[in-house]
Parts: sequence; structure tokens; C-alpha cells
Amino acid sequence: MDSLNITAVSKAFDGHEVLHGIDLAVGAGEFWALVGPSGCGKSVLLRIIAGLLAPDSGTVQLGGRDLTGVPPSARDIAMVFQSYALYPHLSVAGNLGIGLRQAGQSRTEARREVERVAGILGLTPLLNRLPQELSGGERQRVAIGRAISRKPKLFLFDEPLSNLDAALRVHMRIEMAALHRRLGTTTIYVTHDQVEAMTLADHIVVMNEGRIEQSGPPMDVYHDPVNVFVAGFIGSPKMNFLKSALLGRPGHVVGARPEHIGLGRTAGEVQGWVDHVETLGSETNLILRTDHLGPVTVRLFGHQEFLPGEAVFMDFDRKRELYFDAEGKRIR
Repeated sequence: MDSLNITAVSKAFDGHEVLHGIDLAVGAGEFWALVGPSGCGKSVLLRIIAGLLAPDSGTVQLGGRDLTGVPPSARDIAMVFQSYALYPHLSVAGNLGIGLRQAGQSRTEARREVERVAGILGLTPLLNRLPQELSGGERQRVAIGRAISRKPKLFLFDEPLSNLDAALRVHMRIEMAALHRRLGTTTIYVTHDQVEAMTLADHIVVMNEGRIEQSGPPMDVYHDPVNVFVAGFIGSPKMNFLKSALLGRPGHVVGARPEHIGLGRTAGEVQGWVDHVETLGSETNLILRTDHLGPVTVRLFGHQEFLPGEAVFMDFDRKRELYFDAEGKRIR
């Protein structure tokens, strides 16, 4: 296991700077997720770590080794792409073993490693199949297995589950978490899906417009966001941002998570009317219309019966409210 240190990394394309002096220090064996909206620079950073792009300035070190000028094939890094990138004419065994043969391993050594990796990922019954005979989840496991077989010092994942359906994404998240516990390899995982980041990573990095807005353990970032951007990006349904003067905080913006608002039918702090009901079984999300606060989302646990147009009353958990200034910075 090796640590990864990124220092003052910047990158521009055609005069447009997409990374602004990025600094990261990833401990050996840790699983970090880079999250943020499309175009925030997270995939560019991943490609710089892999050596597929050169930074305009700054350094990348893996296990204390400066990777400046080191070609991708010599970095001891394995990368898994969104598109799987399997060789269509090779069987599962061939795809798992091609990197080993190219690295000079004997046929016997490569076959032994392929069998080991196939056993880890449940691919043994599929070794003779071609990629077109596999499901999306099976193809993704082959792509991950090809990376594992190289025994890299660092895994890089670039939105590897985005092509899978919702149920399969949940299954693959569980598999990937178990795989990391088993292998313990330092991992950087890029995703736009905050649920993946929150459930997989030891540490998340929230990026926006080429800068790091905040990084830390997932629940620390969730409960203690530094600004409006992070507070609104992390959490589903997203945080409500309300006119503070009506809640006793003139000049500020009040942030209230949907699960921190109580709801009743007879009395409460603020009246609203149901605009939309999302019934999910384990929870019920309501979009409410109010006279003065704007739209408010409320999250209730379990199945709750409400009808569009129905009048309701909200009570806000004041101990859990967050406050932001006019520039969006957190007021503590």
C-alpha cells in the first residue's frame, strides 16, 4: 500500500484553467472519492494521476516517488473506465490476462493469477465467454479484475458504475466495498453520484469549477458543510435554503435538511401546502408551497398519506439549522 500526494496541480485547455492548484494527501490504503458536477475537473485530475495528461504545474507522488515524466505503463497504477474498454475478440480469461502477458509473465504464471482474480470476483464460470455474452455487471467485474491482476499500488476508477441500472449499481457498490476491504489498495474513485461516494469512500473531496470546496469523512462533510455549494450538493433530497428573516436570522440564509423539518396537520411554526408527493415506501418526500419561504422539501420516514393541495404545518429543528452569509459562506 502506498500514499498519494498531489501538490499544487494546475491544468488549462486553450487558455481555460480547469484545475486551480489542487492539493491532496491520500493515506496508504485509503479509499477517496472525488465528487462534483460535470465539468468540475475531477476526471481531468484522475487522468493527470494516471499519466494520461500532463499537469501544467505541480507534482504527483506515489509512495514518495515523483511521477513527473513517468509514462502511464510504469506508474504501478491501474485505471478502470466508465466504458469497460474490454477487448471484444478475447475471452474473459484473455482480458484478465493480457496485461500480465504483456508484462512478461509466463503463460503458467498468468493463468494462475487469472484464476485467482476470477475467484475473487466470481468470474470463474465465465472465463471462456466473450464480452458480448456478458451482462453489464459482469463486464464491469472483468474490467475491475483486469486492474486487480496487475497488483497495482493505486486504483483509479472513473465513474465505473454509471452505465449500470439502479439495482445493479447498488449490487456493485457492495461488491466494490468488499473488494477494497479485502485488498486494501489505495483507491481514488471519481463519480457524480454522491450516494456512491457516501457509501464507498473513507474520505470525499467535493470539487467545483476546478477547486476543492471541502474534503473530509463523508458524514463530516454532510453535517458540517463549509458553504452553500457543499451543503446543496451533498444530501438527497438536497438541503432547503430559506429566507432567514422569516426564521429570525435577518441577513442570512438558513439551511434546513428535509429530514430536520417536522410536519403536522393542525399546528406548527410555518404553514404550507402540498404541491407534490414522492412515495418511496421507506420514506415520503413532500414538496411544499409556502407564502413567504419559497418551496420547501420535507422528508418523512415510512409511508405517509398526503394529498396535493393539502394544508400542513412545519416545525424546524433549530439546533440543526445551518446559516450562510450573502456570499454563501458558512456562519458558525
